[in-house]
Amino acid sequence: MRLALVAVLAAALPGHAGANPVRIKDLVEFDGVRGNDLVGYGLVVGLNGTGDGIRNAPFTEEIMTNILERLGINVSGEQFRPKNVAAVFVTATLPAFARAGGRIDVTVSAIGDAKSLMGGTLIMTPLNAADGQIYAVAQGTVIAGGAVAGGDGAEVIQGVPTAGMIPAGAFVERETEFDFSDLRSMRLALREPDFTTAARIETRINASFGREVAVMLDAGTVELDIGATRARSPAHAIGRIENLPVEPERRARVVVDQRSGTIVMGEDVRISRVAVSQGNLTLRIQETPLVVQPNPFSGGETVIVPRTEAEIEEEPGIGLAELPEGTSLSEVVAGLNALGVSPRDMIDILKSIKAAGALHADFVVR
Repeated sequence: MRLALVAVLAAALPGHAGANPVRIKDLVEFDGVRGNDLVGYGLVVGLNGTGDGIRNAPFTEEIMTNILERLGINVSGEQFRPKNVAAVFVTATLPAFARAGGRIDVTVSAIGDAKSLMGGTLIMTPLNAADGQIYAVAQGTVIAGGAVAGGDGAEVIQGVPTAGMIPAGAFVERETEFDFSDLRSMRLALREPDFTTAARIETRINASFGREVAVMLDAGTVELDIGATRARSPAHAIGRIENLPVEPERRARVVVDQRSGTIVMGEDVRISRVAVSQGNLTLRIQETPLVVQPNPFSGGETVIVPRTEAEIEEEPGIGLAELPEGTSLSEVVAGLNALGVSPRDMIDILKSIKAAGALHADFVVR
């Protein structure tokens, strides 16, 4: 099995002199500046026989009847059996400061037993927010993310053809009620709370304005006094600070993916003095029953005699190895990789080192 190893080892790179500065806008979320989720229930038409089966998805017939009646077509009591329509959920995110008449992307997902949405067209669908109000209306051709091919005896599906998207497929009809210009203070919420990073953001902002306009409230919040910035508006104040560079402080963390054998680590991960020994035991059991038949005309019975072969094989592993104090995880992984240790065994070794209390980092297994 090929080892997939992805390591963030900045300390091992030539010319490394600490973490690179990051813009404040990439480290924090500005309080109140956020999107809103929208959802709607609609109908996709024009499918090539891959739509919902009306018997298995009666809600498709119901919405199709409602749409036709709104268009002035009376279909009460009629029986529908089309295979070119599918009921879908339509989802989107209304960005902050979106204005009426703007366009947003929408995602379309089948909720019935439709096999594919490829080539379909979404009929005008209102999108509601959590308050029940309509904020956008979606319509357009669905771009599905998969393919379906098959015949009477077999079928091949690649990707997910029952979900797709419509780029710029919805018009914004209503704006969110948020007066950004009336703000007198704003909180900057760190995406990864850390006291050191918050203190550096506070210091950097105050140094930029030459006076105290920001104060750290906790590990995840820095409050900005917009009035003290003497900016013409809150937008001008945010525009001045969002591109200021700050060197973030990160927690030591190791992330492993057992399915792909990927290991991702930070440069600050350290290992205390510990001894490691690893080996594999393979147990093989094979049944080879033997049939014993009696002599002719002896009156005996045929007997099955069980035969079991059991074998235990110990594969060569890593002998007892002692890791000195302060060894970096990059050195340990590099050594294990050089010895040809499999990804599964390497992840098990790291788990054991963490369980022994010698791995000083957050250990995340996916």
